[in-house]
This record gives sequence, structure tokens and C-alpha cells, in this order.
Amino acid sequence: MSLDGPWLFKIDSLNTGVEGRWFAPTHDRSDWTVQQLPGYWDRYNLGAYDGVGWYYRMFELSDTARPVSIFFGGVDDNADVWVNGVKVGSHLGYHYGFAFDVSRVVRPGKNDVVVRVDDESGPGGIYKPVVIVGTDRLDEYLKTGYASLNARPSEAWVREGVIYEVYLRSFSREGTFNSLERRIPELKKLGVSIVWLMPIHPVGELNRKGTLGSSYAVEDFYGINPEFGTLDDFRSLVKTIHENGLKIVIDLVANHTSWDSRLIMEHPEWFKKNAEGAIVAPNADWTDVAQLDYNNHELRKYMIAMMKYWVRDIGIDGYRCDVAEMVPTDFWELARQELETVKPVMMLSEGTIPEHHVRAFDLTYSWNLYAAMDKVINSKGKGKTSATIFDDLLTNESNEFPKGSLRLRFNTNHDKNAWDNPAVVKFSPQGAKATALMCFTFPGVPLVYNGEEGSNSKKLSLFEKVDIDWAINSDSREFYEQLTALR
Repeated sequence: MSLDGPWLFKIDSLNTGVEGRWFAPTHDRSDWTVQQLPGYWDRYNLGAYDGVGWYYRMFELSDTARPVSIFFGGVDDNADVWVNGVKVGSHLGYHYGFAFDVSRVVRPGKNDVVVRVDDESGPGGIYKPVVIVGTDRLDEYLKTGYASLNARPSEAWVREGVIYEVYLRSFSREGTFNSLERRIPELKKLGVSIVWLMPIHPVGELNRKGTLGSSYAVEDFYGINPEFGTLDDFRSLVKTIHENGLKIVIDLVANHTSWDSRLIMEHPEWFKKNAEGAIVAPNADWTDVAQLDYNNHELRKYMIAMMKYWVRDIGIDGYRCDVAEMVPTDFWELARQELETVKPVMMLSEGTIPEHHVRAFDLTYSWNLYAAMDKVINSKGKGKTSATIFDDLLTNESNEFPKGSLRLRFNTNHDKNAWDNPAVVKFSPQGAKATALMCFTFPGVPLVYNGEEGSNSKKLSLFEKVDIDWAINSDSREFYEQLTALR
């Protein structure tokens, strides 16, 4: 039975709906609006709203003798579902189809379904079909075409790696390549095997955010940010990392550039434009960058040549690819093919789509694990979701992704630290250890964000210089050394 069509909808900007029991069958919904599903809620004249929205629909069943489930093709980003006032489950992470058995709560005749959607960024909503289906037929809905495929093979150093993300501005008082180079033996002792540097290129000045600007507003893909040192300094860092038996990858911001970038000056035809012919930003919030247009073949050739330069001539070992889903997958597939003619590399997608694992990427982001951690354990004591959600997460991944897909597991990163909280604040000091343990023992590859091993409690701004306090007396470093040794 399809549940597509009209639903009632209401935003919950103060996030009071659960406390107010908006899921109860008796709740007054006279002020809710009628909306058509499936579809994103930006169609509802919500503008750039990010947050919580609620959906309601009544459906009728004539036969409740056999087990039935409710299936959702996709919700952006997370969902809690009630049927007849009873919570039947929670789901985390967009792009995933999911289902809950509702046999114990449905009844012959009229039934109510209420869905709370928590959107973290971008368009939110129930954007794929909703179906009531016999539980014995769920595999037909849950398993994607990718689940029967094998993920592309990865090097042993990728599969067995421990990735350490470095934000140079915050890592040291000097904020330079040289200061990081001096501490590479320390990272090796910690158990790190792959060092990931956030963007190392010059930052644009036009429309920049904050004092220093975001390092993701790149002015020149071939250049070095003078904040960090020179190209020779970077070469020396790469050499030291390799001499210590580690690998190094750098951030690649392929989707956009700064508004005063070398590319926008030399090749404005390589950028996306509106109906009036003006170059546009990727979205309303990213005002400091202009979006590249991968329909242009010459842009693709330029970007692949640039990527090969850093691997072939400078010696890096791969890329972490920013907002990789916003760049066509066929570009990434060709880029990977070309890079492999130089040497084996690691490619990490800041994305969650299964197709990335077939030919282009070794790793995708496990945003869903971070969201699950927040549901189960957090410092505010509001973690009321059952820990069985972690089992559901792995089951959903096996239904969605190619076999052998590697997911990046993290309890924080530069985005979550800056816009949410450091792990020791978000989850509490003990919770930070518990979530780190999960990242190291879940299937996939763990990430450590700089400062976590020192119990850093500061938000590290992406637009200013905020130094990590390395003097905190903490046993976290020893704990991470134990985790890396265990791995």
C-alpha cells in the first residue's frame, strides 16, 4: 500500500514536539498544513530552514493477520516514526532506505503514522516513497542494486589505517608545515598511519568569511597558503611523513573556488551561472565560494592534471574529497583511473552514496554513526534511543552498499567540532572515550581529529585562529595509543 500523496506537515523550530507529544493520536493538528509526498520540504516556502519537521497521515488496513512493515525509500536526514502513538523506530542518515515492523501496533481499520524528520543541512523531508508492505517482502525494497556488487579493492594501508586530520591553523601556535613536521614522530607513536591535511592552498579574499577565511575557499589549486609556509616546506613535510612509514593525503575542494580564484579570472566559462549569466554560489549559505561546472570538458582535464601533479611531483598519497556528491561520479571515476597510473592512492569521499565505492573511492563518510552516537549517548543526558540502533545501522549499510565498502568512522571532525562541539563536550569525557572505542572497532576506518587525543574542549573556528590547548592533563593520549595498538 503506497502512502504517497497528501500528508499533514508542521515545522518544529524550537524542537518541542516530542515533549509536546505531537506523535499522539489525540494531538490537535488543525494548524498543520497539507503537503504532497514524496518531496523535499524546501517546496513548502521554507527557504533555507534546517531543523525539525513533523508529518502525519492516516491509513486503513483490512488485514492485520500477517506481519507488516512500513518502508521509507529515503528521509533527509534522520527520522523517528510512531504508529498509533507507539514509537516503532529511529533511522539515521539520508540516502538509506529503511523499514520498521509495525505488526504489533497496527489494527484493522484506521491507523495513524507520525514521522519526525531532523534535517541537519540542505533540503529536508521525506523525499522518496513510503509503503506499507508485508514483512516477508522487505528485501525487495531494502536491498539496492549496489548491495550485490563488490566495492573496489583498497590497499592494505588504507583498509588497516588510522587517519589523523590536521587543521594547521589550530594544530600549533605557529600553524605551519614545519611545526607539524617536528611532531610527526609523536603522531607515529600515537599510532596514526595516515595524515590528512585540510586544504593547504591560498585562501581567497573576496567575500571571505571571518578574518582568515575558510580554507575551503581555494584561490589557487596549484598554490600554497603562505600562512603555512612554502612549497619546499611542504615537500619536506611529505618526506618526513614517508620516512616515518606514514602516508599523507590532502583535502581537495573540487566543487568550488573562491570568488577571486585563478580559475574564475582565467576561465569564467568553467563556472555555473544563473539565467542572467552571473556566476553562482553552490547554495545560499556558501557565500564565499563560486560553483564549478563539470559539464565543461576542459575543466575536467584541468582538475585531473592538477590532481596528478600533487601525487606525481610532490608525492602525496591521495585525497579527501570535499562535498564529493556535488561533483559528478563519472569525473571521480576517471580521476581515480588516471591517478592509479602514477601510484596506488587513497580516495576518501565526504559523501554517503553507494556508487562512490564501485570505481572511484575507497571510503565514504559515516555520518550515520555520528548521528546514532548522539541519539544514544550525549553529555546532556538526552540519549534515550536504544543502543540496538547501532545494529540497525550496520544492517542498513549491508543492504545499501557494495560488499566490502569502507566507511569512515568518527566521533568528531572539523565540521562537527566547529558547528556542534568537540567530542569531550558533546559526549562528556567518558562518552568521548566510548564513542572513540566504537569508531575503532566498527567495520571501517577510524578518524582522529587533532586535539581529541589531548581532550581538546575548544571549538576550532574555520575562519579564525584558535589554538588547541595541548597542556590539558588527560589520559586520553594513552587511551588512543591503546586503541591504535588494538586495531
